[in-house]
Amino acid sequence: MLTSRTFLKRTRAGAVMKVVREHYLRDDISCGAAACVLCGSREEEQEAKEKGAPAQALLEAQPSGAASSLCPGPHYLLLDTNLLLHQIDILEDPVIRNVIILQTVLQEVRKRSAPVYKRIKDVVANPEKHFYAFTNEHHKETYIEQEQGENSNDRNDRAIRVAAKWYNEHLAKLQTEEKITVILLTNDRKNKEKALEEGITAYTCEEYIKSLIANPELVDRLACLNDEGNEIESGRIIFSEHLPLSKLQQGIKSGLYLQGTFRANRDNYLEATVWVHGDGDQREVIVQGLRNLNRAVHEDIVAVELLSKDAWAAPSSVVLLDDEGQNEEDDVEKEEEKENSLKTPVSKAMMRPTGKVVGIIKRNWRPYCGMLSKSQIKESRRHLFTPADRRIPRIRIETRQSSTLEGQRIIVAIDGWPRSSRYPHGHFVKNLGAAGDKETETEVLLLEHDVPHQAFSQAVLSFLPQMPWSITDKDMKFREDLRHLCVCSVDPPGCTDIDDALHCRDLENGNLEVGVHIADVSHFIRPGNALDQESAKRGTTVYLCEKRIDMVPELLSSNLCSLRSNVDRLAFSCIWEMNNNAEVLKTRFTKSVINSKASLTYAEAQMRIDSGSMNDDITLSLRGLNKLAKILKKRRIDKGALTLSSPEVRFHMDSETHDPIDLQTKELKETNSMVEEFMLLANISVAQKIYDEFSEHALLRKHPAPPPSNYDILVKAAKSKDFEIKTDSAKALADSLDRAESPSFPYLNTLLRILATRCMMQAVYFCSGMDNDFHHYGLASPIYTHFTSPIRRYADIIVHRLLAVAIGADSTYPDLTDKHKLAELCNNLNYRHKMAQYAQRASVAFHTQLFFKNKSVVNEEAYILFVRKNAIVVLIPKYGLEGTVFFEEKDKPKPSLLYNDEIPSLTVEGTTFHTFDKVTVNIMLDASNIQHQKIRMALVEPKVPGCNVPSEKSKNREPEKKKKKLGK
Repeated sequence: MLTSRTFLKRTRAGAVMKVVREHYLRDDISCGAAACVLCGSREEEQEAKEKGAPAQALLEAQPSGAASSLCPGPHYLLLDTNLLLHQIDILEDPVIRNVIILQTVLQEVRKRSAPVYKRIKDVVANPEKHFYAFTNEHHKETYIEQEQGENSNDRNDRAIRVAAKWYNEHLAKLQTEEKITVILLTNDRKNKEKALEEGITAYTCEEYIKSLIANPELVDRLACLNDEGNEIESGRIIFSEHLPLSKLQQGIKSGLYLQGTFRANRDNYLEATVWVHGDGDQREVIVQGLRNLNRAVHEDIVAVELLSKDAWAAPSSVVLLDDEGQNEEDDVEKEEEKENSLKTPVSKAMMRPTGKVVGIIKRNWRPYCGMLSKSQIKESRRHLFTPADRRIPRIRIETRQSSTLEGQRIIVAIDGWPRSSRYPHGHFVKNLGAAGDKETETEVLLLEHDVPHQAFSQAVLSFLPQMPWSITDKDMKFREDLRHLCVCSVDPPGCTDIDDALHCRDLENGNLEVGVHIADVSHFIRPGNALDQESAKRGTTVYLCEKRIDMVPELLSSNLCSLRSNVDRLAFSCIWEMNNNAEVLKTRFTKSVINSKASLTYAEAQMRIDSGSMNDDITLSLRGLNKLAKILKKRRIDKGALTLSSPEVRFHMDSETHDPIDLQTKELKETNSMVEEFMLLANISVAQKIYDEFSEHALLRKHPAPPPSNYDILVKAAKSKDFEIKTDSAKALADSLDRAESPSFPYLNTLLRILATRCMMQAVYFCSGMDNDFHHYGLASPIYTHFTSPIRRYADIIVHRLLAVAIGADSTYPDLTDKHKLAELCNNLNYRHKMAQYAQRASVAFHTQLFFKNKSVVNEEAYILFVRKNAIVVLIPKYGLEGTVFFEEKDKPKPSLLYNDEIPSLTVEGTTFHTFDKVTVNIMLDASNIQHQKIRMALVEPKVPGCNVPSEKSKNREPEKKKKKLGK
C-alpha cells in the first residue's frame, strides 16, 4: 500500500519547491509477541537466524517481570517519547522487561538525544530484556496522517495511542490462558487523560514503578521532573530566570550576549570561566558569585551578558570548596559571606572581562560518580550527593537506601535545577561499590573520564575472523611476501599488543635497506561494520597501571594483529633505501606478510647491541638501526626538534595482592630512542604520501606553537638561575635548553625541560582540507601523522586506509573522502586521546596513594617547580612525584608570607624559596576525606617556624568516626 507526503520547501536561492515523498505501508509487519500466530513473529525470528542476521528479541509469550499491584495480570509496556528520554535509567534495570518501543518514539529520541538513543538501541539489542521495536509508521493499521491544525507533538501522541489500542485489540484475538494487556506509560497529563477516554490502560511512570512492590529500590531511580513537588525551602527565589532560547539567539546575533562553554573552577566553586565561541581566537569571560553562575554546570553551553567595566574582576587566587552542611537557608547566607572574599583589590591590569549567565543554550549533563552526604535529619529521604569531580555542584537526591549507600561510590544523574533551590535535583542511578576498593576506584576513574570500557557486544565480535585463522591466497593479493627478512620487534616488558617491527640489511650497492612493518589492522576491520564503529567510538586503547582497556577485541590486539615472533602476520610496510649517512634515497610502501624472528624488550635489544660476542643477524640488524637512529636524531635536533622531559613512574606490583610494592621513575635506554626515530620517520613519510594523493582529506597531526605568554614561567625560572631562554622559535628554545647546563647542579637541565613541557600546546588530529597550518612544533616537521600504532589508535587505521588506496592495495569508500565527516572523526579522536591521558594520570595518582598508604615516615629530597602565593609545588625525582607544600593551614596561625612574581620567590617567616631550590619534604597519605584522598607534603628542610612536619601518629589519617552528640 502506498501513500505520499507533500510539503513545500524553500531553496537557498529563495524559490519555493514542492516535495512529494512516497511512504509505503505494509500489512505483514510482526507485532513481536512470541505467542502471536496471526503475524508470524516466531517464523520471522527463525528466518533471521537462518540468514545469519541478528534477530530482534520477542516479547515473552507469558510476560514475566516484576509483579505490579496496579496490573497483576500479564502485560506489555508501551512508552511515549518523553518518558523514554527522561527515565532511561529505570528502563535499563533488569526488572523492566517486555516493552514495546514504537518507531515514532525512536525517531523523536534520535533527534533529541543521541546518548539516550544509543542506550535504548543497546537495550533493544539485549535478548534478555525482551524490548521490541515496532515499526508503527509503516504498518497500515497504525500509521496516521497529521490532521489540519494539529502540531507534530500532538500527532505523535495520537500515533502512540493508536498503536496502544491496536496492540490491545490484536492481542485479544490470541488463544492464551490469560489475556495480555498493553499498558501505556506516559508522564504527559493530557496524553494520559485522552488514553483513558479511549479505553487504554495508562499510568505515569511513578505510579507504575511504585506499584512494583517487590522492587522498592527502583523508586530511587525515578528522574525528578516535577520541580514544584521538590521544593525544600520556603519558596524563596535564589536565581534569576533563564531567558528563552529565542531571546538568547537574538541577543547573541546582536552582540548583547556571548555564547560559550562554561568551565567551572576546580578550586573555587563560586568562580567559572566561559570560553566564548567565535571565528577568531577564543576569549574568556570570568563569572563570579552564586547568582551570576545562575545554575550553569561544567561543560554546559551558555549565554553570558558582560557586566559594566567597573564591575570587572580578576581571577581569584582564593581556594573555596563547597563542603558546608545540608541546610539550604544557611548555605545561601554563607555564599554571600564567601563571595565577599573574592572581592579583593587588584590592579586594573589584572582585570578581565566579567559577566553573568543569562541562559542555557545546551545542557551537557552526564551521570556523575561520587558519594552520599547523609542528612543529619533522622528518617529524612532527602540527601546531598557530593560528586568526585569538584567542578560539579552537589546534587539533592531522594533515597530510602541512605544507610546502605553511606561509604559507597554511587552514580547520580541530574534531572533539573529549580530557581528556588541552592542545589540541582537528581536521582540515584547505581551503586558501584565501597569507596577505596581498587576495582571500584578504577571503575570510577573510567566513568569520570568517559572511557568506553564495557565488554565488546556480540554484534561487534561477530565481525572477527573465525578461528583457527590462517593466511589465504586471497589475503596475498596486493601483498608482498617478506617472511625471509630478519625482522624483530622491540617493546616494553610484558607487551602483548605489538604494533611494529623493524629490519635493517646491507644492499649490494653499498646502501642499506631499512623497513618499518606495522600490523595490518585495517585488513580485519572493514569500514562501516559494528567492529569499525566501536573502534572509532573508543578511539584509543587506555593503559592504566594494572589494566588495559582495548580499542579492539583481544583476538586482534593480542593475537592476530600482534606481530609476535615466529608466526606469520599481515603487515603494512614502509621501506627505505638509505646511505650510511641516514639519508633517504628511495621510499616505498607495500602491504606484506612478515615473520618476526624475535620479540625483544628494550633491555634485551640494548644488551645485544652492547654485546661484544653476539654477531647474529638480529643483533647486526639492531646495530645498523641504532647507528642510523643516532644520525636521524641529531639531524632532527639540529633542525629545531625539542627534547623535553616528563617524570614518568613505573609500579612494581605484588603478585598476590596486586598492590604496588615499589615505585620508581622509568629508565629510558638507547633502544627506546632507536625505535622512536624510525616510527617518526615512518609517520612523516606516510603523511607526505597521503597528502600528495589526498590533499583535501588526509588525516594529519599538528602541534601548534605555544603563544609567547606560555613561556613566562620558564623564562623567569631560568633567569633566577642566570640562564637565558629564547623562545622565538623551536630551534631557539632547543638551543637555549642545551646551553642551560650547570656542572654544580646537573638536574637543573632536566627541571627546565620538565617546565618547558608544561608550556606546550596539545597536539591534535585534523583534516588537511579543513586547515592550513600543518606544522608540528615539537618535532620541527612541516607535516606529520600517525601510522605506526593501529592496534591502539583509530587514527592510524584511517591513515592505513588512505595509504592503501594511494598505492592501489584497497578501494575507497564515501566517508573516507568526506572532509566534514573526517573533521568530525578528528574531534572525537582528540577528545578520546585527552580523556585517556587524564585517566592514565588518575590511575597513577590512585596507585601512588596505595603505595604510600602503609609506609612509615617517608622523607625525600625534592626540587621546587613552582612558587605560589602561599605554597610551593615540588617534584621528587626518586618517585617522579609532584605535590604541594602549603604554608597556610586551617586552625593554625598564619605565617608571614611575601611573594615576588618578577623573580618567582616566596619568603616564609624570613626563609626565601626560589624555583629549582632543593628541599626535603615529608610524604604522607591524607585519608581524612575518603572521596578525595591525596598525597600531602610537609617541609622538613629548611626549617621554617610554625610550618610543622606531621608526626608519625598523625600520618595516614583515617576519616574520624562521627561521634554521637550526647550534649555539650
